[in-house]
Amino acid sequence: MDMTCIDKIDEYMEYELTEKRIRHTEGVVETAVALAKKLGADPDKALIAAKCHDICRKWDDERMNAFVTLNQLGDAYIDNINLSHSKAAAHVAKVAFGISDEDILNAISYHTTGRAGMSLLEKIIFIADATEPNRDYPGVEALREALEEDIDKACLLSLQGTRDYVLSQEKYLDDDTQEAIEWFEIGAPTEGYPKKKEKEEDDEFDFNNLDLTDLMMF
Repeated sequence: MDMTCIDKIDEYMEYELTEKRIRHTEGVVETAVALAKKLGADPDKALIAAKCHDICRKWDDERMNAFVTLNQLGDAYIDNINLSHSKAAAHVAKVAFGISDEDILNAISYHTTGRAGMSLLEKIIFIADATEPNRDYPGVEALREALEEDIDKACLLSLQGTRDYVLSQEKYLDDDTQEAIEWFEIGAPTEGYPKKKEKEEDDEFDFNNLDLTDLMMF
């Protein structure tokens, strides 16, 4: 695994993220790498995905909404940093840091919502984000206990908690989250998953002409 992107990622994090967000990211890195070693995933991929997962979390609304509009992500992503930051992070990882590994990019892109057909790496980044040592919220200890037993059990429990909270707040529940819950509930089968989603070529905004500075200022 080419690790030459790490210095660029660290530079971007120092420029873009608060100290609190950096501490969270370091916790996710620690948890994800440990899980990768335990479960037989690639620790280097886990490290890169974990470092990148929140790199756009502090973009302001104007910046993020421009990204959402350009990429036609849909109205549900407007003024919704909780959903949109993961998609933006995957784009920055690909274009600014030269990360082409689809599993890493998917792990970044779906770390908030999950999805049906999650790879092992996707599960690791998803649950590491939810359970890293700095997390302190009702239910996190139950997640950590479930994770000791089985990563699928922990992912399902986390997704159900997200669904229940979002619906209690009468907010938008992303389709990927509901589909992920249903997938885990039937045993997380691998055959036929993840299902391909139809997307027009013109829907994808081209970042290829932007350099790291442009992405920082986007």
